[in-house]
Amino acid sequence: TMLPLLLLLLPAAHAIVELSYRPALTQTPRLEGQVTASTFVLDQPRCVFQKYNTTDIWLVVALDKAASTFNNTAAPGTSETAFQRFPNSVSAYMTLNATLANYPCPKPAEDIAVLRVGSETSCVRDETRPSCNGPLPGPGPYRVKFLALQGSEPVAETKWSTPITLKEAKPPSKISTTDRGHSAGMIAITTILSILFAILLAGLVAMLVFWGSDSCGSSSTFSKPESVTVRRYNTHHVYDQPAARL
Repeated sequence: TMLPLLLLLLPAAHAIVELSYRPALTQTPRLEGQVTASTFVLDQPRCVFQKYNTTDIWLVVALDKAASTFNNTAAPGTSETAFQRFPNSVSAYMTLNATLANYPCPKPAEDIAVLRVGSETSCVRDETRPSCNGPLPGPGPYRVKFLALQGSEPVAETKWSTPITLKEAKPPSKISTTDRGHSAGMIAITTILSILFAILLAGLVAMLVFWGSDSCGSSSTFSKPESVTVRRYNTHHVYDQPAARL
C-alpha cells in the first residue's frame, strides 16, 4: 500500500517552480543589432532567481515547434543538449550558464544588462564544447527560457519567450538594382552627366583637330630661303698699274 503513495509523491518531490518572468528581446536604447541573421539580444534575468542563489542558470534555446517537448531533466554539456547537434538531432540546446553573481540585483545604473545569443564562432564545430553559444543556423522562429539547476537537478524555470524570428538575407536574384525612391532623380543626373561628358569630349576633339590643322598651315608658309650669291669683283686698274708705281 505504501508503493503507490511513494510513486505519487515522487513527481512532487522533483517539481520545478515556474516563475512568472518571460525572456524578451532587449529594448535597450542605442543598442545596434537587436536581431541579425544569426544572433539576437535578450535582457538579462536580473532579480528573477533571487531565491536560488546557489544554482547555475542556463539559457535554453529551442525551435518554436519543439519548445513544449523540451525535457527539463536533460543535463547540460551532453550530446542531448549539444549546440553542435542543433537542430538536426537536437531540437533544443543549453548555453550561457551563469551564477546569480552574474545577474546582480538591483542592476547597477552603468551596466548594459543584455545577452547576445549566437555570438561565438570558434566553438561551432568543437564537440568538446557542447554548451557553445554559436550562431543560430537559420531564421527560426526560436523560443528561449532560463532554467536554474541545483547540481544536476532543475529547481526553477522561467516561461518560454514569444517566438523570435531572425532576419533573412535576400538571395542575389531578389536584390533590386534600382532604388524606387530615387530612380527618377538618378536617371536624370546620369543623363545630364552623360551629355556634359559628350560635349566636353567633342570640344576636346575639335580643339585637337584645330591645333593640328593650324600647325600644318603655318609650316607651309615657310620656304627655304634662297642662297645669297656674292660676286667677286676685281679692281682691274690696280693690277694694270706697273709694279714700279706701287
